[in-house]
Amino acid sequence: MKTEVRVIGRVLIVHIRGELDLNTAPSFRSVVEQQLDANPDVTNILLVMSDVDFIDSSGLGVILGRYKRLRSHGGNVIVVAPSPQARKVLELSGLAGIIPICDTEDEAWAKSVGV
Repeated sequence: MKTEVRVIGRVLIVHIRGELDLNTAPSFRSVVEQQLDANPDVTNILLVMSDVDFIDSSGLGVILGRYKRLRSHGGNVIVVAPSPQARKVLELSGLAGIIPICDTEDEAWAKSVGV
């Protein structure tokens, strides 16, 4: 897994490439937590998942954990352009009913401003 992160205003954008699973979830969690701790004004995370090849329950758990952290402060996590594989797992797990999924980054930006 490879992650690219950037902060724009109150939004943390995380582009994930590769697999988000038992082996990579701790690294993902660490990267995101470091960014959230370093940028206390961040209220929303856009998870760009167009290049995610595989996601398992550990990956879902780490996403849900960041969602819970932000929701407790009025923020949100928004999944952006998930690959067909990632979308299927998000839907089957029920996470798609909790975390918004947007087809484009522009759509996610509009939601993040309105959240």
